[in-house]
Amino acid sequence: MLRALVEFRIRGVKTNIPFVIRLLTHPVFESGLTWTTFIDDTPELFKLVHSQNRAQKLLNYLGDLAVNGSSIKGQAGEPGLRTEAFLPQITDNADPTKVVDTSVPCQKGWRNIIVNEGPEAFAKAIRNYKGCLIMDTTWRDAHQSLLATRMRTVDMANIAKETSHALQNAYSLECWGGATFDVSMRFLYEDPWDRLRTLRKLVPNIPLQALVRGANAVGYTSYPDNAIYEFSRKAVEAGLDIFRVFDSLNYFDNLKLGIDAAKKAGGVVEGTICYSGDVANPKKTKYTLDYYLDLTKKLVGEGIHVLGIKDMAGLLKPEAAKMLIGAIRKAHPDLPIHVHSHDTAGIAAASMIAAAHAGADVVDVAIDDLSGLTSQPAMGAVVSALEQSGLGTGISHENIQALNQYWSQIRVLYAPFEANVRASDSGVFDHEMPGGQYTNLQFQASQLGLGTQWVEIKKKYIEANQLCGDIIKVTPSSKVVGDFAQFMVSNNLSKQDVIDRAAQLDFPSSVVEFFQGYLGQPYQGFPEPLRSNIIRDKERVDSRPGLTMKPLDFAKIKEELREKYGPHINDFDVQSYCMYPKVFEEFQSFLEKYGDLSVVPTRHFLGKPQIGEEMAISIEKGKTLTIKLLAIGPLNMEKGTRECFFELNGEARAVVIEDKNAAIEHVSREKATADPGSVGSPMVSCSTYS
Repeated sequence: MLRALVEFRIRGVKTNIPFVIRLLTHPVFESGLTWTTFIDDTPELFKLVHSQNRAQKLLNYLGDLAVNGSSIKGQAGEPGLRTEAFLPQITDNADPTKVVDTSVPCQKGWRNIIVNEGPEAFAKAIRNYKGCLIMDTTWRDAHQSLLATRMRTVDMANIAKETSHALQNAYSLECWGGATFDVSMRFLYEDPWDRLRTLRKLVPNIPLQALVRGANAVGYTSYPDNAIYEFSRKAVEAGLDIFRVFDSLNYFDNLKLGIDAAKKAGGVVEGTICYSGDVANPKKTKYTLDYYLDLTKKLVGEGIHVLGIKDMAGLLKPEAAKMLIGAIRKAHPDLPIHVHSHDTAGIAAASMIAAAHAGADVVDVAIDDLSGLTSQPAMGAVVSALEQSGLGTGISHENIQALNQYWSQIRVLYAPFEANVRASDSGVFDHEMPGGQYTNLQFQASQLGLGTQWVEIKKKYIEANQLCGDIIKVTPSSKVVGDFAQFMVSNNLSKQDVIDRAAQLDFPSSVVEFFQGYLGQPYQGFPEPLRSNIIRDKERVDSRPGLTMKPLDFAKIKEELREKYGPHINDFDVQSYCMYPKVFEEFQSFLEKYGDLSVVPTRHFLGKPQIGEEMAISIEKGKTLTIKLLAIGPLNMEKGTRECFFELNGEARAVVIEDKNAAIEHVSREKATADPGSVGSPMVSCSTYS
């Protein structure tokens, strides 16, 4: 009876089906111990659960995809893979001839120490390991650097159990934070908290790591202190283990807050130094070896568990790696050191090997097919090299190759997001552009009509950095320099032009806010009189930006969001809203229109369905929809719409889709909402020819 009710659909009128379902599933009714007035005495029966209408919403999305193409920003063309990616066999790390059962996740790994003994014991065990461990960035920084951060959770989840076995001796998997948080909602239409919970369930043995921006958490601006503490607490609750806490200017006050928040949340704190300059080059006199040793000493004083060295642009050369890691190791023999770099110049593998020999405990790599260029060095190459040097990672070459079989297919799947970066760029030693920004700035430049001036933008990036005072460049400070460079190219400005005309120019908001001090205080201060000429009479912030901000009322925010979007809003949603209010609201509007599409295979999520193509889409365990696009109707010239005809589980369905390419101007009134003052349309919308 339940199955019949669940599958029965009546549209256009209200029915008592939700009530009957509630009755049939009530434990008292199921037990058979009901009484005459049971319905009267059981008011919860009337808390009706209405149909989510997921199938219809999915058809609306597929219809829009068929008529208008993908709405995902940055997509150029169709997915390169139209079949399901096959999964590899994983063998025992100690015995490559023995195939392991990957139907259940592996239970053996470093995370057990965190869970059972705590972060301090974990850090001690890492330091005592005789070889050099790896962190795999495939699930975060690798696709951020190569594929515009467009990797969806489903494609990580599909290989997660195999990964838990193959990389069981990895220090961590970087899978969260950085740009992935807002991009998940903004472009992929999925909940970033669900990503963390999903991967945690599938990989219980390997620590999960996130990149967090100190006092900015995963945002690009400053927040009240209680927002950072609550965000960190919820991250650990959702399954996060390690916080790589950095600041875009190495501003210690911002670092201190992020470290304290992560520590109080119960996470492993990886206090992180952002690397710039070249400690092995005597001509580079700002960010010297003494500068990094002093900052390390301050971080150790805050009680960090691990020291992170974040070489976000790939500037760390092998000789500099030996000097830097060697000096820190000598000063702090018991401190675990974790080194991160990008392979933009093609030198990162050599630098990571040099760092390991100098005393680093962990180095960052990416699976081979998502490595190199602006990503991290190849896992297979670094692991094999360390194995031969007596610094083995405990991960087999065979399993890396097995995982790579899967990721080689996924790289093809995401071909529409490939950046136009085809070779190494040793010019990074001059412009110092972070790997994660390099490809994104290229895309932004093309969007602004500056695509043919990429070489000029790189030159202006150098000048913009000098105008800012030669700052540490990583999100969000790198965005300031990037915006500044594009502004200079667009307006044909030289460095001297900016200095001479600063009081008259209309600078990008990110540049003005940087000089105001909203990101924090750069090392050795702001350049004057340029700062005064840019900000003029605007506010100056000369201390930690979030210090004086009023605490957020999470209970009130939750109540307001529930009133607007419904009772499904939870405490994690509140944190998403606090970080990105507008992005969260747009995400909720998308869910209301199309439903949760996170389970839809990527080839169907991104690719236009073809006439006659049959799609099997599992919307939950045990519930699969078989969908076939039958036809797309002609354009309704009056309304600018087309009918899309589908077959859903053998039944014909039609959805009406607005053709956004039609030359029809739609005039409609605002849709009514729960917001005060919102007034809905008193009549149906009308259409006119443009």
